[in-house]
Amino acid sequence: MTSTRRMSPAEALDVLLEGNRRFVLGAPLHPNQDAVRRSELTAGQEPFAVVLGCSDSRLAAEIIFDQGLGELFVVRTAGHVVGPEVLGSVEYSTNVLDCRLVVVLGHDSCGAVAAARAAVAGQPPAPGYVRDIVERVTPSVLAAQAAGLHKDSDMIDTHIRHTVDLLLDRSRVLAEQVAQNHVGVVGLAYHLAEGKARLVTSHGLPAATAADTPTPAAGLTRP
Repeated sequence: MTSTRRMSPAEALDVLLEGNRRFVLGAPLHPNQDAVRRSELTAGQEPFAVVLGCSDSRLAAEIIFDQGLGELFVVRTAGHVVGPEVLGSVEYSTNVLDCRLVVVLGHDSCGAVAAARAAVAGQPPAPGYVRDIVERVTPSVLAAQAAGLHKDSDMIDTHIRHTVDLLLDRSRVLAEQVAQNHVGVVGLAYHLAEGKARLVTSHGLPAATAADTPTPAAGLTRP
């Protein structure tokens, strides 16, 4: 069950990374996924974090962070691109549902980033609305190349940072919540082969939360 008090942003990140550690080790708990939990949630939801992730089928947040029903508010778009619907969903999660942590979740071998790299290299543009996605990712690719970064991991990290910055730049609500230390925003890069989520960037969290092997947050009752 979720704690009776709200987690801090740092505690929420610790819970996510500890769940990911269990997933990497092949020892997930699969918490809060039974009929009892399903019944408990009919009265409402109180997720502790919102995850803006890529729509890639290999990036299911509840699985890779070993969480259950009602614990994560998940928003997914190809390449975790940001538009009004995404901004509204994130603001709803922090303003109405009181999520204290916003996570931008990218991953290696991202098709949207690969398509943007191909477009920058001069290949024919993508058809239909896919082109819009590619155009939204292209600034990240150009920024990485301008900095002399050409590896896939560097491109992914740059795009994750760009998405985090875009959220804070376009959402005054979120920026004010971070400035007031009420909400934290982090960018994580997921490695498909290892199953591990790596911290790329953070805003509104103590530096100590960047530890690679966090311990469960003290004082919280987790499954």
